Amino acid sequence: MRHTLSSLQWGIFIFASIIVAPLSVGHAFGMSAAEITGLLQRTFFIMGIASLLQGFFGHRLPLLNGPAGLWWSVFLMFAGFVTGSGDGAQIILRSLELGLLISGALFIGISLFRWMDHVKKLFTPAVTGSYLLLLVCQLSGPFMKGMLGVGYENASAVIPKVAIAALATLIFSVLLARSRNHWLSSYSVLISIAFGWILFAVLGIAKPITSAGAAWFSLPHVLVWGAPAFNLGVVITSIFTAFLLMANMVASINVVADVSEHTSNANVYNRSGIVMGINQALTGLFSAVGGVPMSSAAGFIATTKIKERLAFLIGSALVTIISLFPQLMAFFASIPMPVGYATIFLSISSLLGLALRQFRAILQEERQVFLVGFSLMAGFGAMFVPEQAWAGMPNALTSVMNNGLVVGVLVCIVMEQIAKLRAGSKETRNDVSA
Repeated sequence: MRHTLSSLQWGIFIFASIIVAPLSVGHAFGMSAAEITGLLQRTFFIMGIASLLQGFFGHRLPLLNGPAGLWWSVFLMFAGFVTGSGDGAQIILRSLELGLLISGALFIGISLFRWMDHVKKLFTPAVTGSYLLLLVCQLSGPFMKGMLGVGYENASAVIPKVAIAALATLIFSVLLARSRNHWLSSYSVLISIAFGWILFAVLGIAKPITSAGAAWFSLPHVLVWGAPAFNLGVVITSIFTAFLLMANMVASINVVADVSEHTSNANVYNRSGIVMGINQALTGLFSAVGGVPMSSAAGFIATTKIKERLAFLIGSALVTIISLFPQLMAFFASIPMPVGYATIFLSISSLLGLALRQFRAILQEERQVFLVGFSLMAGFGAMFVPEQAWAGMPNALTSVMNNGLVVGVLVCIVMEQIAKLRAGSKETRNDVSA
């Protein structure tokens, strides 16, 4: 009985950690209810499989795999670039498939050759902080529009009733997340979704559940968005994201190993990196949202005291099995999107806090402050250049310059590496003259 309840709790926690990302991505790209149901199914399936692979062959810890906040944000960011017909969205989604496949190859290659430490050196506090700050800035518009009802039920203006209900859900989710009751804070996302969904239903603004025609059982399909397509901006962003997720993965392993009283070493990181590379590639193959080992598992373990790997593996298997039933996925796909945006608003905004912590370590260095300011100015400026201003320019250049996140981070990395080379050559000259 104890193992049954523990496994069920793990299953619910993994479920709550996965559900919002594919919903928000589906709505951001204007997918139909059936397409969102399929995206939910594929994301649940891949994350369940990923958790099982990591539990058996990777880090071997009670550490779930869930949609990575960075990948999730990248999907939403590129959804904001979609203009015109649905063909534009399809091309971006195909490009993101390729980005995930490249990310998987990077993880596998770097882990096999044990280069992770060298790669992480590129992502200094200045670069990481700039990336996170630009990412939050680029996402703030879509999130506010989503919560205000712009685009909900094809509306082009704010819907007061939707905005009020979403705001109430946001306040409720913040109160739960900051609650001193560990159980409430651990399940704040799941409880907030239920609260918001009920509130929307009571106000008569919830969308009907559309499961008609859905099979009771089906396996997820591959390359649903079409064959992977090349887009230089997506490729560069995917590489940045992969490098940042490497640090994320290491941090998650460390914190969960500590709270679950397991040991970790360099081999654990390499094994986990290889498995994560396989998972990233599978995510691209199955047209889903990219994942990462989630450090939130540490909070769950600390709260529930469930440290056994068996309960975690059974919970992961349960999530995988549930994903094979489209009728269940259709039910969850009917969650109002403003509710989804409201429940994850706190999680995305917390990225800003992480960015500021990165900058805090370098604020005393004038050269670093100049470098960050210059990079942010370039990135923010690129965000305000209209897409049509690049008409007639090469597509590769347009895909980069139209993305303020890529522009800002590229400028930061290049300037920092040049500064390091100059500092190194100056030290060499001083040694020679001495």
